Amino acid sequence: MTEHPMAERNVLLLVHTGRDAAIRSAELVVQGLLRCGIGVRVLAAEAADVPLPSGVETLAAAEPEAVEGVELLIVLGGDGTLLRGAEIARSGGVPMLGVNLGRVGFLAEAERDDLDKVVDRVVSREYEVEERMTIDVLVRTNGEVVHRDWALNEASVEKAARERMLEVVTEVDGRPVSRFGCDGVVCATPTGSTAYAFSAGGPVVWPEVEALLMVPISAHALFAKPLVTSPKSVLAVEVQDGAGQHGVLWCDGRRTVDLPAGARVEVRRGAVPVRLARLHHALFTDRLVAKFALPVAGWRGAPH
Repeated sequence: MTEHPMAERNVLLLVHTGRDAAIRSAELVVQGLLRCGIGVRVLAAEAADVPLPSGVETLAAAEPEAVEGVELLIVLGGDGTLLRGAEIARSGGVPMLGVNLGRVGFLAEAERDDLDKVVDRVVSREYEVEERMTIDVLVRTNGEVVHRDWALNEASVEKAARERMLEVVTEVDGRPVSRFGCDGVVCATPTGSTAYAFSAGGPVVWPEVEALLMVPISAHALFAKPLVTSPKSVLAVEVQDGAGQHGVLWCDGRRTVDLPAGARVEVRRGAVPVRLARLHHALFTDRLVAKFALPVAGWRGAPH
């Protein structure tokens, strides 16, 4: 780790260096923060691709010490980079402020055109922090826990072979709900309701609602509807025994583990939330309309 004098206030910057826009945005953010006396840390693998002044501290990897003494994690990129940032933010208990450089970016708080505002708000500490519910995930085989994981958006059980469906039984609170062949099942948080679960036909759930979602993917069944349960519920998906039955678990589309026939995936409310920094009080309804460019022409609103 490069030695530099520690500033009283520090931020960790995470950048999608594969995009020219992210690199240019990173330069602007770094220059603005340093100019105001705020220390900036960048991971060494990303620092190599971003022209940085000497005052920036480079870290070998996203280890726990990377966020020690850090006030905020600023992430510049698309949803994939924001989810990578969520891993760091959760492990260190540090709020994450996302700047969207991708397409939809529901996890982001600002767009690229707002970079000056982002720097100003960070410098003046004009932001609020909200907690987003996560899920904890267990994988059991033969009754034994063989894998533990977590997700901010979703845990998805999917077929491993493209040419055949996956046969599963879904369960809520220790009771079976339905058995069907499918491409998979998504277990999501309200935050994840606008991600993979949305693409699979699930409902949009406002982030302040505490709930768990179970959404089948291309199920061959009369009853394979999206389910919304209590946040205290425990969801489970069991991969059925049989020739060729083999699945895979994806957590936030980033971490994966194989699921042999007979494997059981359990999903419950996460013990550790992800903290998101918010710059303004925009209603989720307005964010939804803006992100999906929904047509609202003709709306008159309630009479005053």
